[in-house]
Amino acid sequence: MNQQLTRPDRFFFGTRSLPCPYIAGQTERKVVTDLTGNNAEELYERLSRAGFRRSHNLAYRPACPTCNACIPARIAAHDFEMTKSFRRVMATNSDITVDDMDAIATVEQYRLFSAYQQARHEGGDMSGMAFNDYRSMVEDTPVKSRTVEFRDDEGSLLAVMLMDRMEDSLSAVYSFFDGNMGRRSLGTFMILWMVEYARTLGLPYVYLGYWINGSDKMAYKARFQPLEVLGNDGWTVKKL
Repeated sequence: MNQQLTRPDRFFFGTRSLPCPYIAGQTERKVVTDLTGNNAEELYERLSRAGFRRSHNLAYRPACPTCNACIPARIAAHDFEMTKSFRRVMATNSDITVDDMDAIATVEQYRLFSAYQQARHEGGDMSGMAFNDYRSMVEDTPVKSRTVEFRDDEGSLLAVMLMDRMEDSLSAVYSFFDGNMGRRSLGTFMILWMVEYARTLGLPYVYLGYWINGSDKMAYKARFQPLEVLGNDGWTVKKL
């Protein structure tokens, strides 16, 4: 990190430029601040509404020099439209048991995580993570974080989501799943579960991170309507 920005109560840092992992030919930079201190949860709430995401004890937001394709996105849970396709996904996974637990890493989770990285992101930054790295990703959190496990009726672990709970929302920090279960559409199912869970808790929003124009990896987020995006006029519903 090579550039420091200041506010009266907070330091923000600009990271060095790196090749963008989502759009070929683009350069990635981020603005980062730490979430340590007694007001970590309150700060995280405010930063999330401003389009920041969390990793470990840090909150970050893209600040790329030549690109603004990363758009903060969240689902308006109470107005969510359950399409026929989504209903099929829910029916297909009706046998799944969901456990919402403390953010504690297990070897079983790590094995699924490693297999997912090798299958979907081989050569990526996370593909070489050891168990201690994975445990740090899950457990190094200053806020209300949860690990959510999804198992079939035989008890096999199919998917895991690291999820943050805030005052008015749930946030999907990271998720991974068994790539051999394509017919289940587990990535979609986990988001649908989050929306239903947010409704149960009376929370209006589910944060999905960034929708990235031009990235096939992020295109799926546009399916979850109404999707609110953060722009110059604040959070607004947008058909993507």
